[in-house]
Amino acid sequence: MTASSGNPYGRPRLEMKNISKAFGAVQALTNVDFEVLPGEVMGLVGDNGAGKSTLIKIMAGAYTPDTGDIFVEGNKVHLTSPQEANRQGIETVYQDLALCDNLDVVKNMYLGREAKQGILLKDAEMERRTLEVLKVLNVRIPSVRVPVAGLSGGQRQCIAVAKTILRNPKVVLLDEPTAALGVVQTRQVLNLILRLKEQGLSVVVISHNLRDVFEVVDRVTVLRLGRLAGIFDIKNTTQERIIAAITGAEFGAMPAPTPSAFENGPA
Repeated sequence: MTASSGNPYGRPRLEMKNISKAFGAVQALTNVDFEVLPGEVMGLVGDNGAGKSTLIKIMAGAYTPDTGDIFVEGNKVHLTSPQEANRQGIETVYQDLALCDNLDVVKNMYLGREAKQGILLKDAEMERRTLEVLKVLNVRIPSVRVPVAGLSGGQRQCIAVAKTILRNPKVVLLDEPTAALGVVQTRQVLNLILRLKEQGLSVVVISHNLRDVFEVVDRVTVLRLGRLAGIFDIKNTTQERIIAAITGAEFGAMPAPTPSAFENGPA
């Protein structure tokens, strides 16, 4: 069964096949398959050392896999740098957010990509576009002219995500988006993820918080010791089964399954 057969979304927007990566004697990933469909939120979970960060950095172009193939909308691509990943429509929001606290929201949104007319900044146009993006994503802040340092953790996370939207991405990778956030701030970010899905984007959420994962994702990919341990349809599984896949308690040394749409995990 192919990765896209039998699902209503068509072919995967981002697909990775047989991805392996080693760092010296340490084998971080071994023959891992991964996919995310158009308009889908895919969770990526696993214990520390499972290979999540390595896989995400390969998606983001920061690492080059030793073996395997990567496809964007069915076309084979070579993600040799973060810039190349951006050109292919893949945007990443890391935990550190990469925001400048002393700059306002508009300047952060356009940092390094300022709209100019000659040597002059097109401030009005950048502010208008910022307001449009925040409205579409239902991000509420006091003003787009306040310094980012004055925003809450949840608002800062939302700004970091909204910043990627200006590039018209196809896939958004979110690394621990609710880490260290309070209840209200976490709700802001989870709602934002659902808004990204409504806009037709493919979203990959890397998280240790299964409660948050179950609130927003459609499927979950589990990694264990650098290998694929299962792909689960969130509607037909439980947190206990995901934990079993993470720890190996249920699946033991069984071969990793071939990813397929709406797979309920290995039998």
